Amino acid sequence: MGYNILLGIMRKMKNEKKQKAQRTDTKNITGCIRCGTCCLKGGPTLHKEDKDILLAGHIGREQLITIRKGELAFSPLSGKLEPVQKELVKIAGKGKGWSCCFYDTEKASCAIYTHRPLECRILKCWDTEQLLSVIGKDTIVRSDILDPDDPVMKYVETHETACSLQRAEDLISALLKKKDDSESLAKLSALIHEDLAIRSQAIVEFGLSVEAELFIFGRPLFKILNARGFQITA
Repeated sequence: MGYNILLGIMRKMKNEKKQKAQRTDTKNITGCIRCGTCCLKGGPTLHKEDKDILLAGHIGREQLITIRKGELAFSPLSGKLEPVQKELVKIAGKGKGWSCCFYDTEKASCAIYTHRPLECRILKCWDTEQLLSVIGKDTIVRSDILDPDDPVMKYVETHETACSLQRAEDLISALLKKKDDSESLAKLSALIHEDLAIRSQAIVEFGLSVEAELFIFGRPLFKILNARGFQITA
């Protein structure tokens, strides 16, 4: 047992060292060297072209996360965090990180390589022109994946109306201008609790897993605000 654990640790260290050495300047790269850098940076945004992969069951709801309109996300076009201009659906990350949930770090391989999404198929770290040409174009939203008659859609619509990120941004702006604005603080607190209440109702009614919840509703408001530097607990 002890020998096997030691052997496993040594293999992991060797793989990490190899991957680190491979994550070098892309100037001299002309083909994929399976370093995993692109996969570790995060999963792809899905496009209309990826619907067949979803319908075939190669990617489930539990492997998806919704980025809501107005949420901060990394933009490959500008190279910085920016509020997204429209709803996006992405492949989820692992744990608290964003590295693609389908990427196997031990084997440096993709679990759905044959059925990988559009952005993964056209990604070339040494030549990003083709990838950049599709960023933000023909992307899918939750209503493209969920059946219109799915009762969970009612919760999605209610949540978007009652807990919009724009509303949260307006309250944050008011608080930044006047830190002792108790009225705005109370409204923001109520908004956070409303967000959690709608999620809780849907979880009870549909038995949603934590992973499925992140697709249905996106990240909870308090977590989005925490990422912005606001220390808020649920």
